Amino acid sequence: MERVPILKIGDILLVSIQIDMSDQTAVTLQEDLAERIVATGCHGVIIDITALDIVDSFVGRMLSTIASISKVLDAETVVVGMRPAVAITLVELGLSLNGIRTALNVERGMELIAATRDDDPRYADDPEDVDSGTAATSP
Repeated sequence: MERVPILKIGDILLVSIQIDMSDQTAVTLQEDLAERIVATGCHGVIIDITALDIVDSFVGRMLSTIASISKVLDAETVVVGMRPAVAITLVELGLSLNGIRTALNVERGMELIAATRDDDPRYADDPEDVDSGTAATSP
């Protein structure tokens, strides 16, 4: 069985799907990715589908499931490299890919994840800048 490679770039995991996704490959990818998110503590997942000529309802559901699993594990998911024909097919199939952000390429996907982290107070450089609800009161 073929496995989809998962590469770590900084605090982002890059998944480049370059094979046809069978049911078993999709399940294995979901498990592998969940394990890698936990093991690395990464907060971003980029799924590159540039090599996919066709995305059917199965692949669309698989992408949504991966995004949901990643979100539960505190990682933002961005799908990149979607061809116009793929986007049209997804819309025609009625798949809105809820919970998945998209970008044109890997670079823009990385920028999107970085911008999301910059807006999230959990990732502030100075912990005192974040209101944790346990602020000390001054006399």
